[in-house]
Amino acid sequence: MTKATERTEHVLLSHWLDNQAYPGVSGSTAAVTNPATGAVTGRVALGSVEDARAVIDAAAAAFPAWRDTSLAKRTQILFAFRELLNARKGELAEIITSEHGKVVSDALGEVSRGQEVVEFACGIPHLIKGGFTENASTKVDVYSIRQPLGPVAIISPFNFPAMVPMWFFPIAIAAGNTVVLKPSEKDPTASLWLAQLWKEAGLPDGVFNVLQGDKTVVDELLTNPKIKSVSFVGSTPIAQYVYATATAAGKRVQALGGAKNHAVILPDADLDLAADSMVNAGFGSAGERCMAISACVAVGPIADDLVAKIAERTTPLKIGDGTKDSDMGPLVTKAHRDKVASYIDAGEADGATIVVDGRNVQPDGEAEGFWLGPTLIDHVTPEMSVYKDEIFGPVLSVIRVETYDDALELINSNPYGNGTAIFTNDGGAARRFQNEVEVGMIGINVPIPVPMAYYSFGGWKASLFGDSHAHGTEGVHFFTRGKAITSRWLDPSHRGIELGFPQNV
Repeated sequence: MTKATERTEHVLLSHWLDNQAYPGVSGSTAAVTNPATGAVTGRVALGSVEDARAVIDAAAAAFPAWRDTSLAKRTQILFAFRELLNARKGELAEIITSEHGKVVSDALGEVSRGQEVVEFACGIPHLIKGGFTENASTKVDVYSIRQPLGPVAIISPFNFPAMVPMWFFPIAIAAGNTVVLKPSEKDPTASLWLAQLWKEAGLPDGVFNVLQGDKTVVDELLTNPKIKSVSFVGSTPIAQYVYATATAAGKRVQALGGAKNHAVILPDADLDLAADSMVNAGFGSAGERCMAISACVAVGPIADDLVAKIAERTTPLKIGDGTKDSDMGPLVTKAHRDKVASYIDAGEADGATIVVDGRNVQPDGEAEGFWLGPTLIDHVTPEMSVYKDEIFGPVLSVIRVETYDDALELINSNPYGNGTAIFTNDGGAARRFQNEVEVGMIGINVPIPVPMAYYSFGGWKASLFGDSHAHGTEGVHFFTRGKAITSRWLDPSHRGIELGFPQNV
């Protein structure tokens, strides 16, 4: 364990503005716990409106100079951040494990996927270059440019305290914006670690800021006129609120909501591959992923064999402290653990079959940890709450249908449309599925179809509010706005003799 994770409940996890810790004036705090032990490891500041405005003002004050910093200099800082992150990502992974509970290998994967966006943003000079048309009219040229918005807000969830912020802030900063990141109060330390890394990379004061807190500071971010855009990832009800409130205040918004992700297993699928994939996608990170597969749709006569293969792979999984040799760690809080367990209770009461029961798991960890083992439930029907709701835990439901059309109808009737997958060896069936399914991200024999950073991440229906997805081209356009310029010059200027090799400065 690194020194970064050796804390006590007396440690205050504060805000960050102008490249230094800022304790704020509210005096309110909340406990931060280690999910594997239940112990309080620190207290996070819960900002007031005054605290929020202080952080926002710092971002606003830093914007003019950062906007006018050359692309060459911005890119140099981004590359320096990338190198520091690559060298020290193990520290960040341990911090994530200590506050979220996911195993270290999973936390390292989270950091690596976030770093893909950092690397994508290193190409910002190419990504925001405009176009030029000479002599659009006689001696008249027309060209386009893209410029930053100003201070932007990022509101991120507890399940990916590093990756989700990195979906947004590398592009925002590279494009010339300043950032206010509001992390989850459940696992806030990763945001402060990233802020310190930006400082070491040479980012000027006020360009990257952290605002800790709850709904009080969120509402200020959504309504403060100095904030020009809001990027949010979380549950659908909150995403709806964020979208409605921020757009009413005239801001750009990308609000990624909840999910109920289905995997369709056709009769011709490789059942061993499908079973492996269901375990990986259903129970990785204790199911606390917006792209987790929570509904396995077994088509036709394969259901019994498929369920048996999934159960065979689920039972031996080792549950324990994420810093040890474990396959799956605890859930993030006791309240969340109890809520997820209540869905298993409800499914059982509704007549579903509990094939593998995680409620009485014997973990390799302290008894006070927030433990819930992988749970496999068969004979689930669409009317059951275990199917209808986004559970956000290690619960995999099996829904049996007769035909491909039944499976498609089930998915398209669901209010969510984040991710889905199909397992088949029939190319025609896969092509038909990708064309007909009403979901934003699709995997073909791939259970978690999170796109690479140069594509964009986002779902359909109640999984996305606003028109813009995260990262990729859509992310670049979200954090910039275009101008079209029409110009006529009657006399070209003369710069005189200059023999030195031109340099980017």
